Parts: sequence; structure tokens; C-alpha cells
Amino acid sequence: MDDELLQDFLIEAGEILEQLNEQLVDLEQSPDDMDMLNAVFRGFHTIKGGAGFLAIEPMVALCHRSEDIFNLLRNGERKITAELMDTILPVLDVLGEQFDALRGGEQVAEADQAMLTALECFTVPEANEPASVEQPEVEPVMDTSAEVAAETGSSDSSSTVGGGKDITDEEFDQLLNVLDGKENISPQAAPTGQASGADDISDDEFEALLDNLHGKGKFGSVDAPVASEPVKAEPVKPAIAGSDDEISEDEFEALLDELHGKGQFKATNSSAAVSDTPAPQATASVAKAETAEPVAKTPAKPVAAKAPAKEKPQAETSVRVDTSRLDDIMNMVGELVLCRNRITRLGETSGDEELLKAVANLDLVTADLQLSVMKTRMQPIKKVFGRFPRVVRDIARSLKKEINLEMIGEETDLDKNLVEALADPLVHLVRNAVDHGIELPDEREAAGKPRTGTVVLAASQEGDHILLSIEDDGKGMDPNVLRQIAIDKGLMDKEAASRLDDHECYNLIFAPGFSTKVEISDISGRGVGMDVVKTSIAQLNGTVEIDSELGKGSRLSIKVPLTLAIMSTLMVKLEEQLFALPLVNVNEIFHLDLTKTNVVDGQLVILVRERSLPLFYLNRWLVNGQQNVELPETGHVVVVHVGNQKVGFIVDELIGQEEVVIKPLGTMLHGISGMAGATITGDGGIAIILDVPGLIKMYA
Repeated sequence: MDDELLQDFLIEAGEILEQLNEQLVDLEQSPDDMDMLNAVFRGFHTIKGGAGFLAIEPMVALCHRSEDIFNLLRNGERKITAELMDTILPVLDVLGEQFDALRGGEQVAEADQAMLTALECFTVPEANEPASVEQPEVEPVMDTSAEVAAETGSSDSSSTVGGGKDITDEEFDQLLNVLDGKENISPQAAPTGQASGADDISDDEFEALLDNLHGKGKFGSVDAPVASEPVKAEPVKPAIAGSDDEISEDEFEALLDELHGKGQFKATNSSAAVSDTPAPQATASVAKAETAEPVAKTPAKPVAAKAPAKEKPQAETSVRVDTSRLDDIMNMVGELVLCRNRITRLGETSGDEELLKAVANLDLVTADLQLSVMKTRMQPIKKVFGRFPRVVRDIARSLKKEINLEMIGEETDLDKNLVEALADPLVHLVRNAVDHGIELPDEREAAGKPRTGTVVLAASQEGDHILLSIEDDGKGMDPNVLRQIAIDKGLMDKEAASRLDDHECYNLIFAPGFSTKVEISDISGRGVGMDVVKTSIAQLNGTVEIDSELGKGSRLSIKVPLTLAIMSTLMVKLEEQLFALPLVNVNEIFHLDLTKTNVVDGQLVILVRERSLPLFYLNRWLVNGQQNVELPETGHVVVVHVGNQKVGFIVDELIGQEEVVIKPLGTMLHGISGMAGATITGDGGIAIILDVPGLIKMYA
């Protein structure tokens, strides 16, 4: 198997698979959306075609059955039901596993036979499914689809024709005789197309059909004599205006099929006598064209009026680039940013006005370049959001809930690495909202709410951060219940729990082992999910906030930086060493006043807006030989948040805000808690970038 072809297939088919997950859930909500139906059909067909070219038979077999089902749905031979979707959606999971096997160079496993059998059940039109419905008899001459049976050589007397109605042997033989021209039927036995009503078309309808095939105005009126007795006429074809050209029999049949449905307007009216009542000329022409026997004719000449030439398709405007190349470009831009910082610092100290102008111009160009390169690494958050309609649908079905998922801001862009890192935390939060937040339909109705609950997933950009929120209109959280659970699980004593305000009670759900579920299920109850969310978001230098109102619902907000490669920091100095605090973690800065500090349970705290804030002197942690140094008389307090808690760091000196490029620490220093990396400062020195969550965990 050609590796390059395989990789192209995996990329394209993977994108189609992501779209199918979302499209199938939307299709269940809007089963009459033909555009969506066709899109799903094309998706399975495209994957099947690529898999067939690469000879991946298990994938071909699975997609082929799925494609057959959606072909029936497109043709109206089946209807979309929840049971059908329960069978189709797991197919996407199996296809995903097969893609993973291909990526890993493993053998693609066959789909489970039970799944293939379940799919087979839906590949039969609903009309052909076994049913004990008595079929009424049918008039022999009106059953025009017997011609189909004759063409296929069917000799079964119980052949189903004319929309599923059975005819007798005698009726079937009579039809064959009519088609072979061996027998003429009287007008009473075989009504003409005009008399029957079902096959009658008007002049306007006939003209519209011709216009539809060959363009408006290309056909003139059709003149043909109306016979009062049975005649055997030469075929009369509609003439093309301004020429002697004819349309072929196939084109003529296509016109009739388009008006009356395939197989409804065949030559069974051949040799039927026309009534004495005068008929429109166009109708007579139709009848004669059907009765005519095939004759040899010369190839039709080209039509004079040609269709306008199609516009040249637009060239492809996108190109696939390996992410490693983007990472290399980003690293080089990072080096450029460091050079810019260095030159900016030199320009400020030189005092040369011309140099300052050049430095300002360089600063502007570098900032634009940095933004452009960052955008090449950006991906829409829709890549993550796209999986949630399926997640919500599956959980709602298993819990017997009715839930509507709304997604806002799907086109919001953020760094590719963040898109991948946010996927798992968001899945936990959405599952939590569906399982814990939304009530059962009967409970909602009893509370005066609509039976269908709503979960809103939103994304927006705020400055250099992305704000994500998950909101539900469920039962909300009761702070008193949360306090009691914390006491029962031994997370805190009764006195400590009583001091918590409502907001702090809501944050208890992020504690390890905390769960409001009594019974453990495959969805929740172990008290692990929210703890994982908090840890994952903290690793991304982000924050999680939660708010709730009992009986109204809950809202969780996540705030993460746009990118992890270049970050804004607050430079501080401890003794003579520079350190960088990620600006995303910084809340506020104020001057240290030792008279407002106190020691509570051995912890130094300071009162800020009537709330106690733990204080830590960073020199004791980060400067060698100062583990027991006394607090300075003057200094600054930088208030940082770690998850949902705030602490104060005492520093000797504030340098200012600076954009830095994170450089990994050497192998000897790799893995040290509290250090996220290092960077080169504007004056050429080195500053350690602090990992605030790791620092607190290590020392406090």
C-alpha cells in the first residue's frame, strides 16, 4: 500500500468522518432535509471509494451497507427512525477504530457480524418488508410496469408489478400479447391516455418537459392528425424549432418518466384506438409516439443553440502543511521576538531618535509577523465542538432524557495544540451537564419547565484569551447538599464547611473523589471527571469558574490563552535574579503593608477587601540560602490564582510586562516542579518562567 496515498486517504476520510458525526445527529432532528441526506450518502460513498482503491475490504463492506441504507432514504423508500440511527451511529465508531488501525500500520479488523446483520435489516425498502396486508386486484391494461417484467424475462405468474399489486396468468399473457402487437384492444377494454386520466398530459405540461430537457423555446408546436380508428402510425417526434432534427426515443422516455414516474408511461397503450372525441394535438402525438415501432434513423444533428460554456473552476486555495514545519517557523519567529526585545532595550538606552523610529517600525512588523504565523497554527474550535452533538444524543438516549444542544461561536480560532488539549476536559463538562444538570422530562414538567432541556456550548475570544462556557437550564446545585457531601466524604469538618460561601461550595465539585451521584454508572459517579478537568485546564495556564442557581441551572466558564508558544508575562526580581510569572495567572498587584498581616494556623495571611489571602515570600522558595529570611519592610504582593484559589506572592521588585518565548529547560532541570521553562530577556539575560500551580503544589 502506497504510504503517501494512505496518508491522504486518512486525512480526507478522517475529516468526512468528523462531519458525519455531526450530520447524522442533525439529520435525526430534520429527517426531511434532502441536502443533508445527500451529503451523508456522499460521505459514506467517498470513504467506500477510497477504501476500495486501497483494497481495505472490511471498511468497504461496512460503508457499502451504510450507503445502501441512505440510498433508500434518499429515494423515500425508508424513513429515518431513532432505531435506524442507533444502528448507524456505532458504524462511525467502528470506522474510527479502523482508521486508527491503519495509522498504526495494523491489520484492519472486520466489523462485528451482529452490526453487519443489523445494517442488512435496513437495506430493504419498507414496502418489501414482510407484512400481512391484503393487496387489491389491478386492472390488467392499466398496469403498465408489466413491460419491465417482460424485458427481464420474468415468467413468474405472481410477479409484483404496478406498485406491488399481483395480476393473474391470463392478465399477464394478455399484456405480453399487447406488447408484441398480436392483439388489439377495444377502446372500452383499454382506455387511452386521455380517457384514463392518470397518463393524460396537457399541452403546457408537454412543452414544459421539452423546455426542461433542451432549454426553453427550442421546441415548436407539435402537429399530428387525430385518428378516429385504430391506426399504425410512423413515430411522430417533437420537432426542434427551426430545424428538422429529432430527439431520440431515450430522451422522449426520460421526459415521460419525469412527469409520471419511471415505468408509468410505457408502450402498453400501443395499438390502442383513439376515441372519437377530439383530443389536443400534443396528446395525440404522445400516444402515437408510444405506439410507434422502432425505426432506424440517422444520428441527430447538433442543436443550433449551444449551452453557455461553464466557468472555469477556481483553483484550490488551500494546501496541507506538516505541523512540524509550522512549529519550526514559530520557533524562528520566537527568536525574532527575542531579538526585537533586545534591540528595543538598546534603542531606549541610546537616546538616538532615528534608531528609536527604526526600532518602533521593527516592533510593528515583528508583531504582525508573529500574529500571522500564529494564525497558521490556529484551528476553529468547531473541530472539538463537532463531536458533542453525538455525545449528547447518545447519553440522552441512554438516560431517557430530552435534550437540545446549542453551539455558539464554533468559528472561534485557537492554537492547534490547545484544540487537542481541550477535547477531553470539554467532553467531561458536557457529560456532566447532561447527566447531573438536566432533569428527566417528567421532573421538568412537574417543575413548570419544558420537557426538553437545553445545553449551550459557547466560545468567544476576549483579548489574548479564549472563553469557553457550558450552560444548562437544569436543576442547578444546592450549596447545603454540597457541604454535607464534603463532610460525609471526609474532605472537611463541619465547622470548615459552614464557613464556605455558595461560590466556594460550587468549587467543591473539583475536589478529587467528590461526586453528587449515589450510584456509580458508566457515565459518572466516581468523582474523577471534574478533578481531571481542573488539572488539565491548569496545565494550559487556564482557569475554570462555576456558577449555579438552584432550580435554574449551572454555568461553567473556562479561560485559556490563545497560544502556548509565546506568552505575556510579568517580570519580577528576587535579589538579582529575574523570574517571569505568566500574566494569565496574575489577578492584581498591591504594595506590601506588614501591619495588615497576621498569622493564622501557622500561615501568613493578609486581609484584602475583608477576605484573608495566604502570603508566600518567593525568596524563601527560589533564592539559595534564604529559606528562613525575614519578610522585607517594603515590597510588592502579586496576587495569582491557582484554579479557583488565590494566593499572594511577595517579590522584591517589579520589572514590567514582557512577551516571551518559552524555551524548554535542559535535561538536568527537566521535570522540576514550579518551573515551566526559561526565556531570554530584552537585556540578553535569562529568566525562569514559573509554573504557578506546580509551585504551590511543591512548596505550599
